[in-house]
Amino acid sequence: MIAIDDVMTAAPVIPVLVLDGTLDPRALAETLVEAGLPVLEVTLRTPQALNAIRTMADVPGAIVGAGTVLNSEQLAQAQDAGAQFIVAPGLTEPLTRAALDSGLAYLPGVATAGDIMRGLDFGLDRFKFFPAESSGGIPALKALSGPFGNVRFCPTGGIKPDTARDWLALPMVTCIGGSWLVSSGETDLQIIADLARRAAGLGH
Repeated sequence: MIAIDDVMTAAPVIPVLVLDGTLDPRALAETLVEAGLPVLEVTLRTPQALNAIRTMADVPGAIVGAGTVLNSEQLAQAQDAGAQFIVAPGLTEPLTRAALDSGLAYLPGVATAGDIMRGLDFGLDRFKFFPAESSGGIPALKALSGPFGNVRFCPTGGIKPDTARDWLALPMVTCIGGSWLVSSGETDLQIIADLARRAAGLGH
């Protein structure tokens, strides 16, 4: 099984994908992987999400995970569909215990020092900072990370192409989540490929 650090260091940006059937999942995964973004977070916000994970998991080079996982039942469904990692918007004890038991790489969301401390109590030190911009943005994450020197983050929520590099320049940030790569209703894979290539080139 893949480790969370492998997920977070594979590329500077993890595409956050809300798939509603507009795009063919296999073609989308192949496009993103070829452009240099192998880690794909499929959010469980649509009826098509689990089937998309199944399809994308078969694409060579793709590291496919499930996002917006809210409970242990969704975690089990995602794992059954072939998800290699789990992303949650928050940190709860039941889901965290289920994630640790599953063996899957797990990235729970945090927005406060208390959230981080609860995660540390479970032995976790890799988190999604969410919602990044509306939780105070870069100044908030800088302040939060002060007491937690070994913790690393994947900020997600409200980050845009023109702010992505600023987030990635922070020493406590390993990668970021980007929902701008596949906007709602976008069907042109060439546009997505161009955005993905630019995102893959951000780096640190």
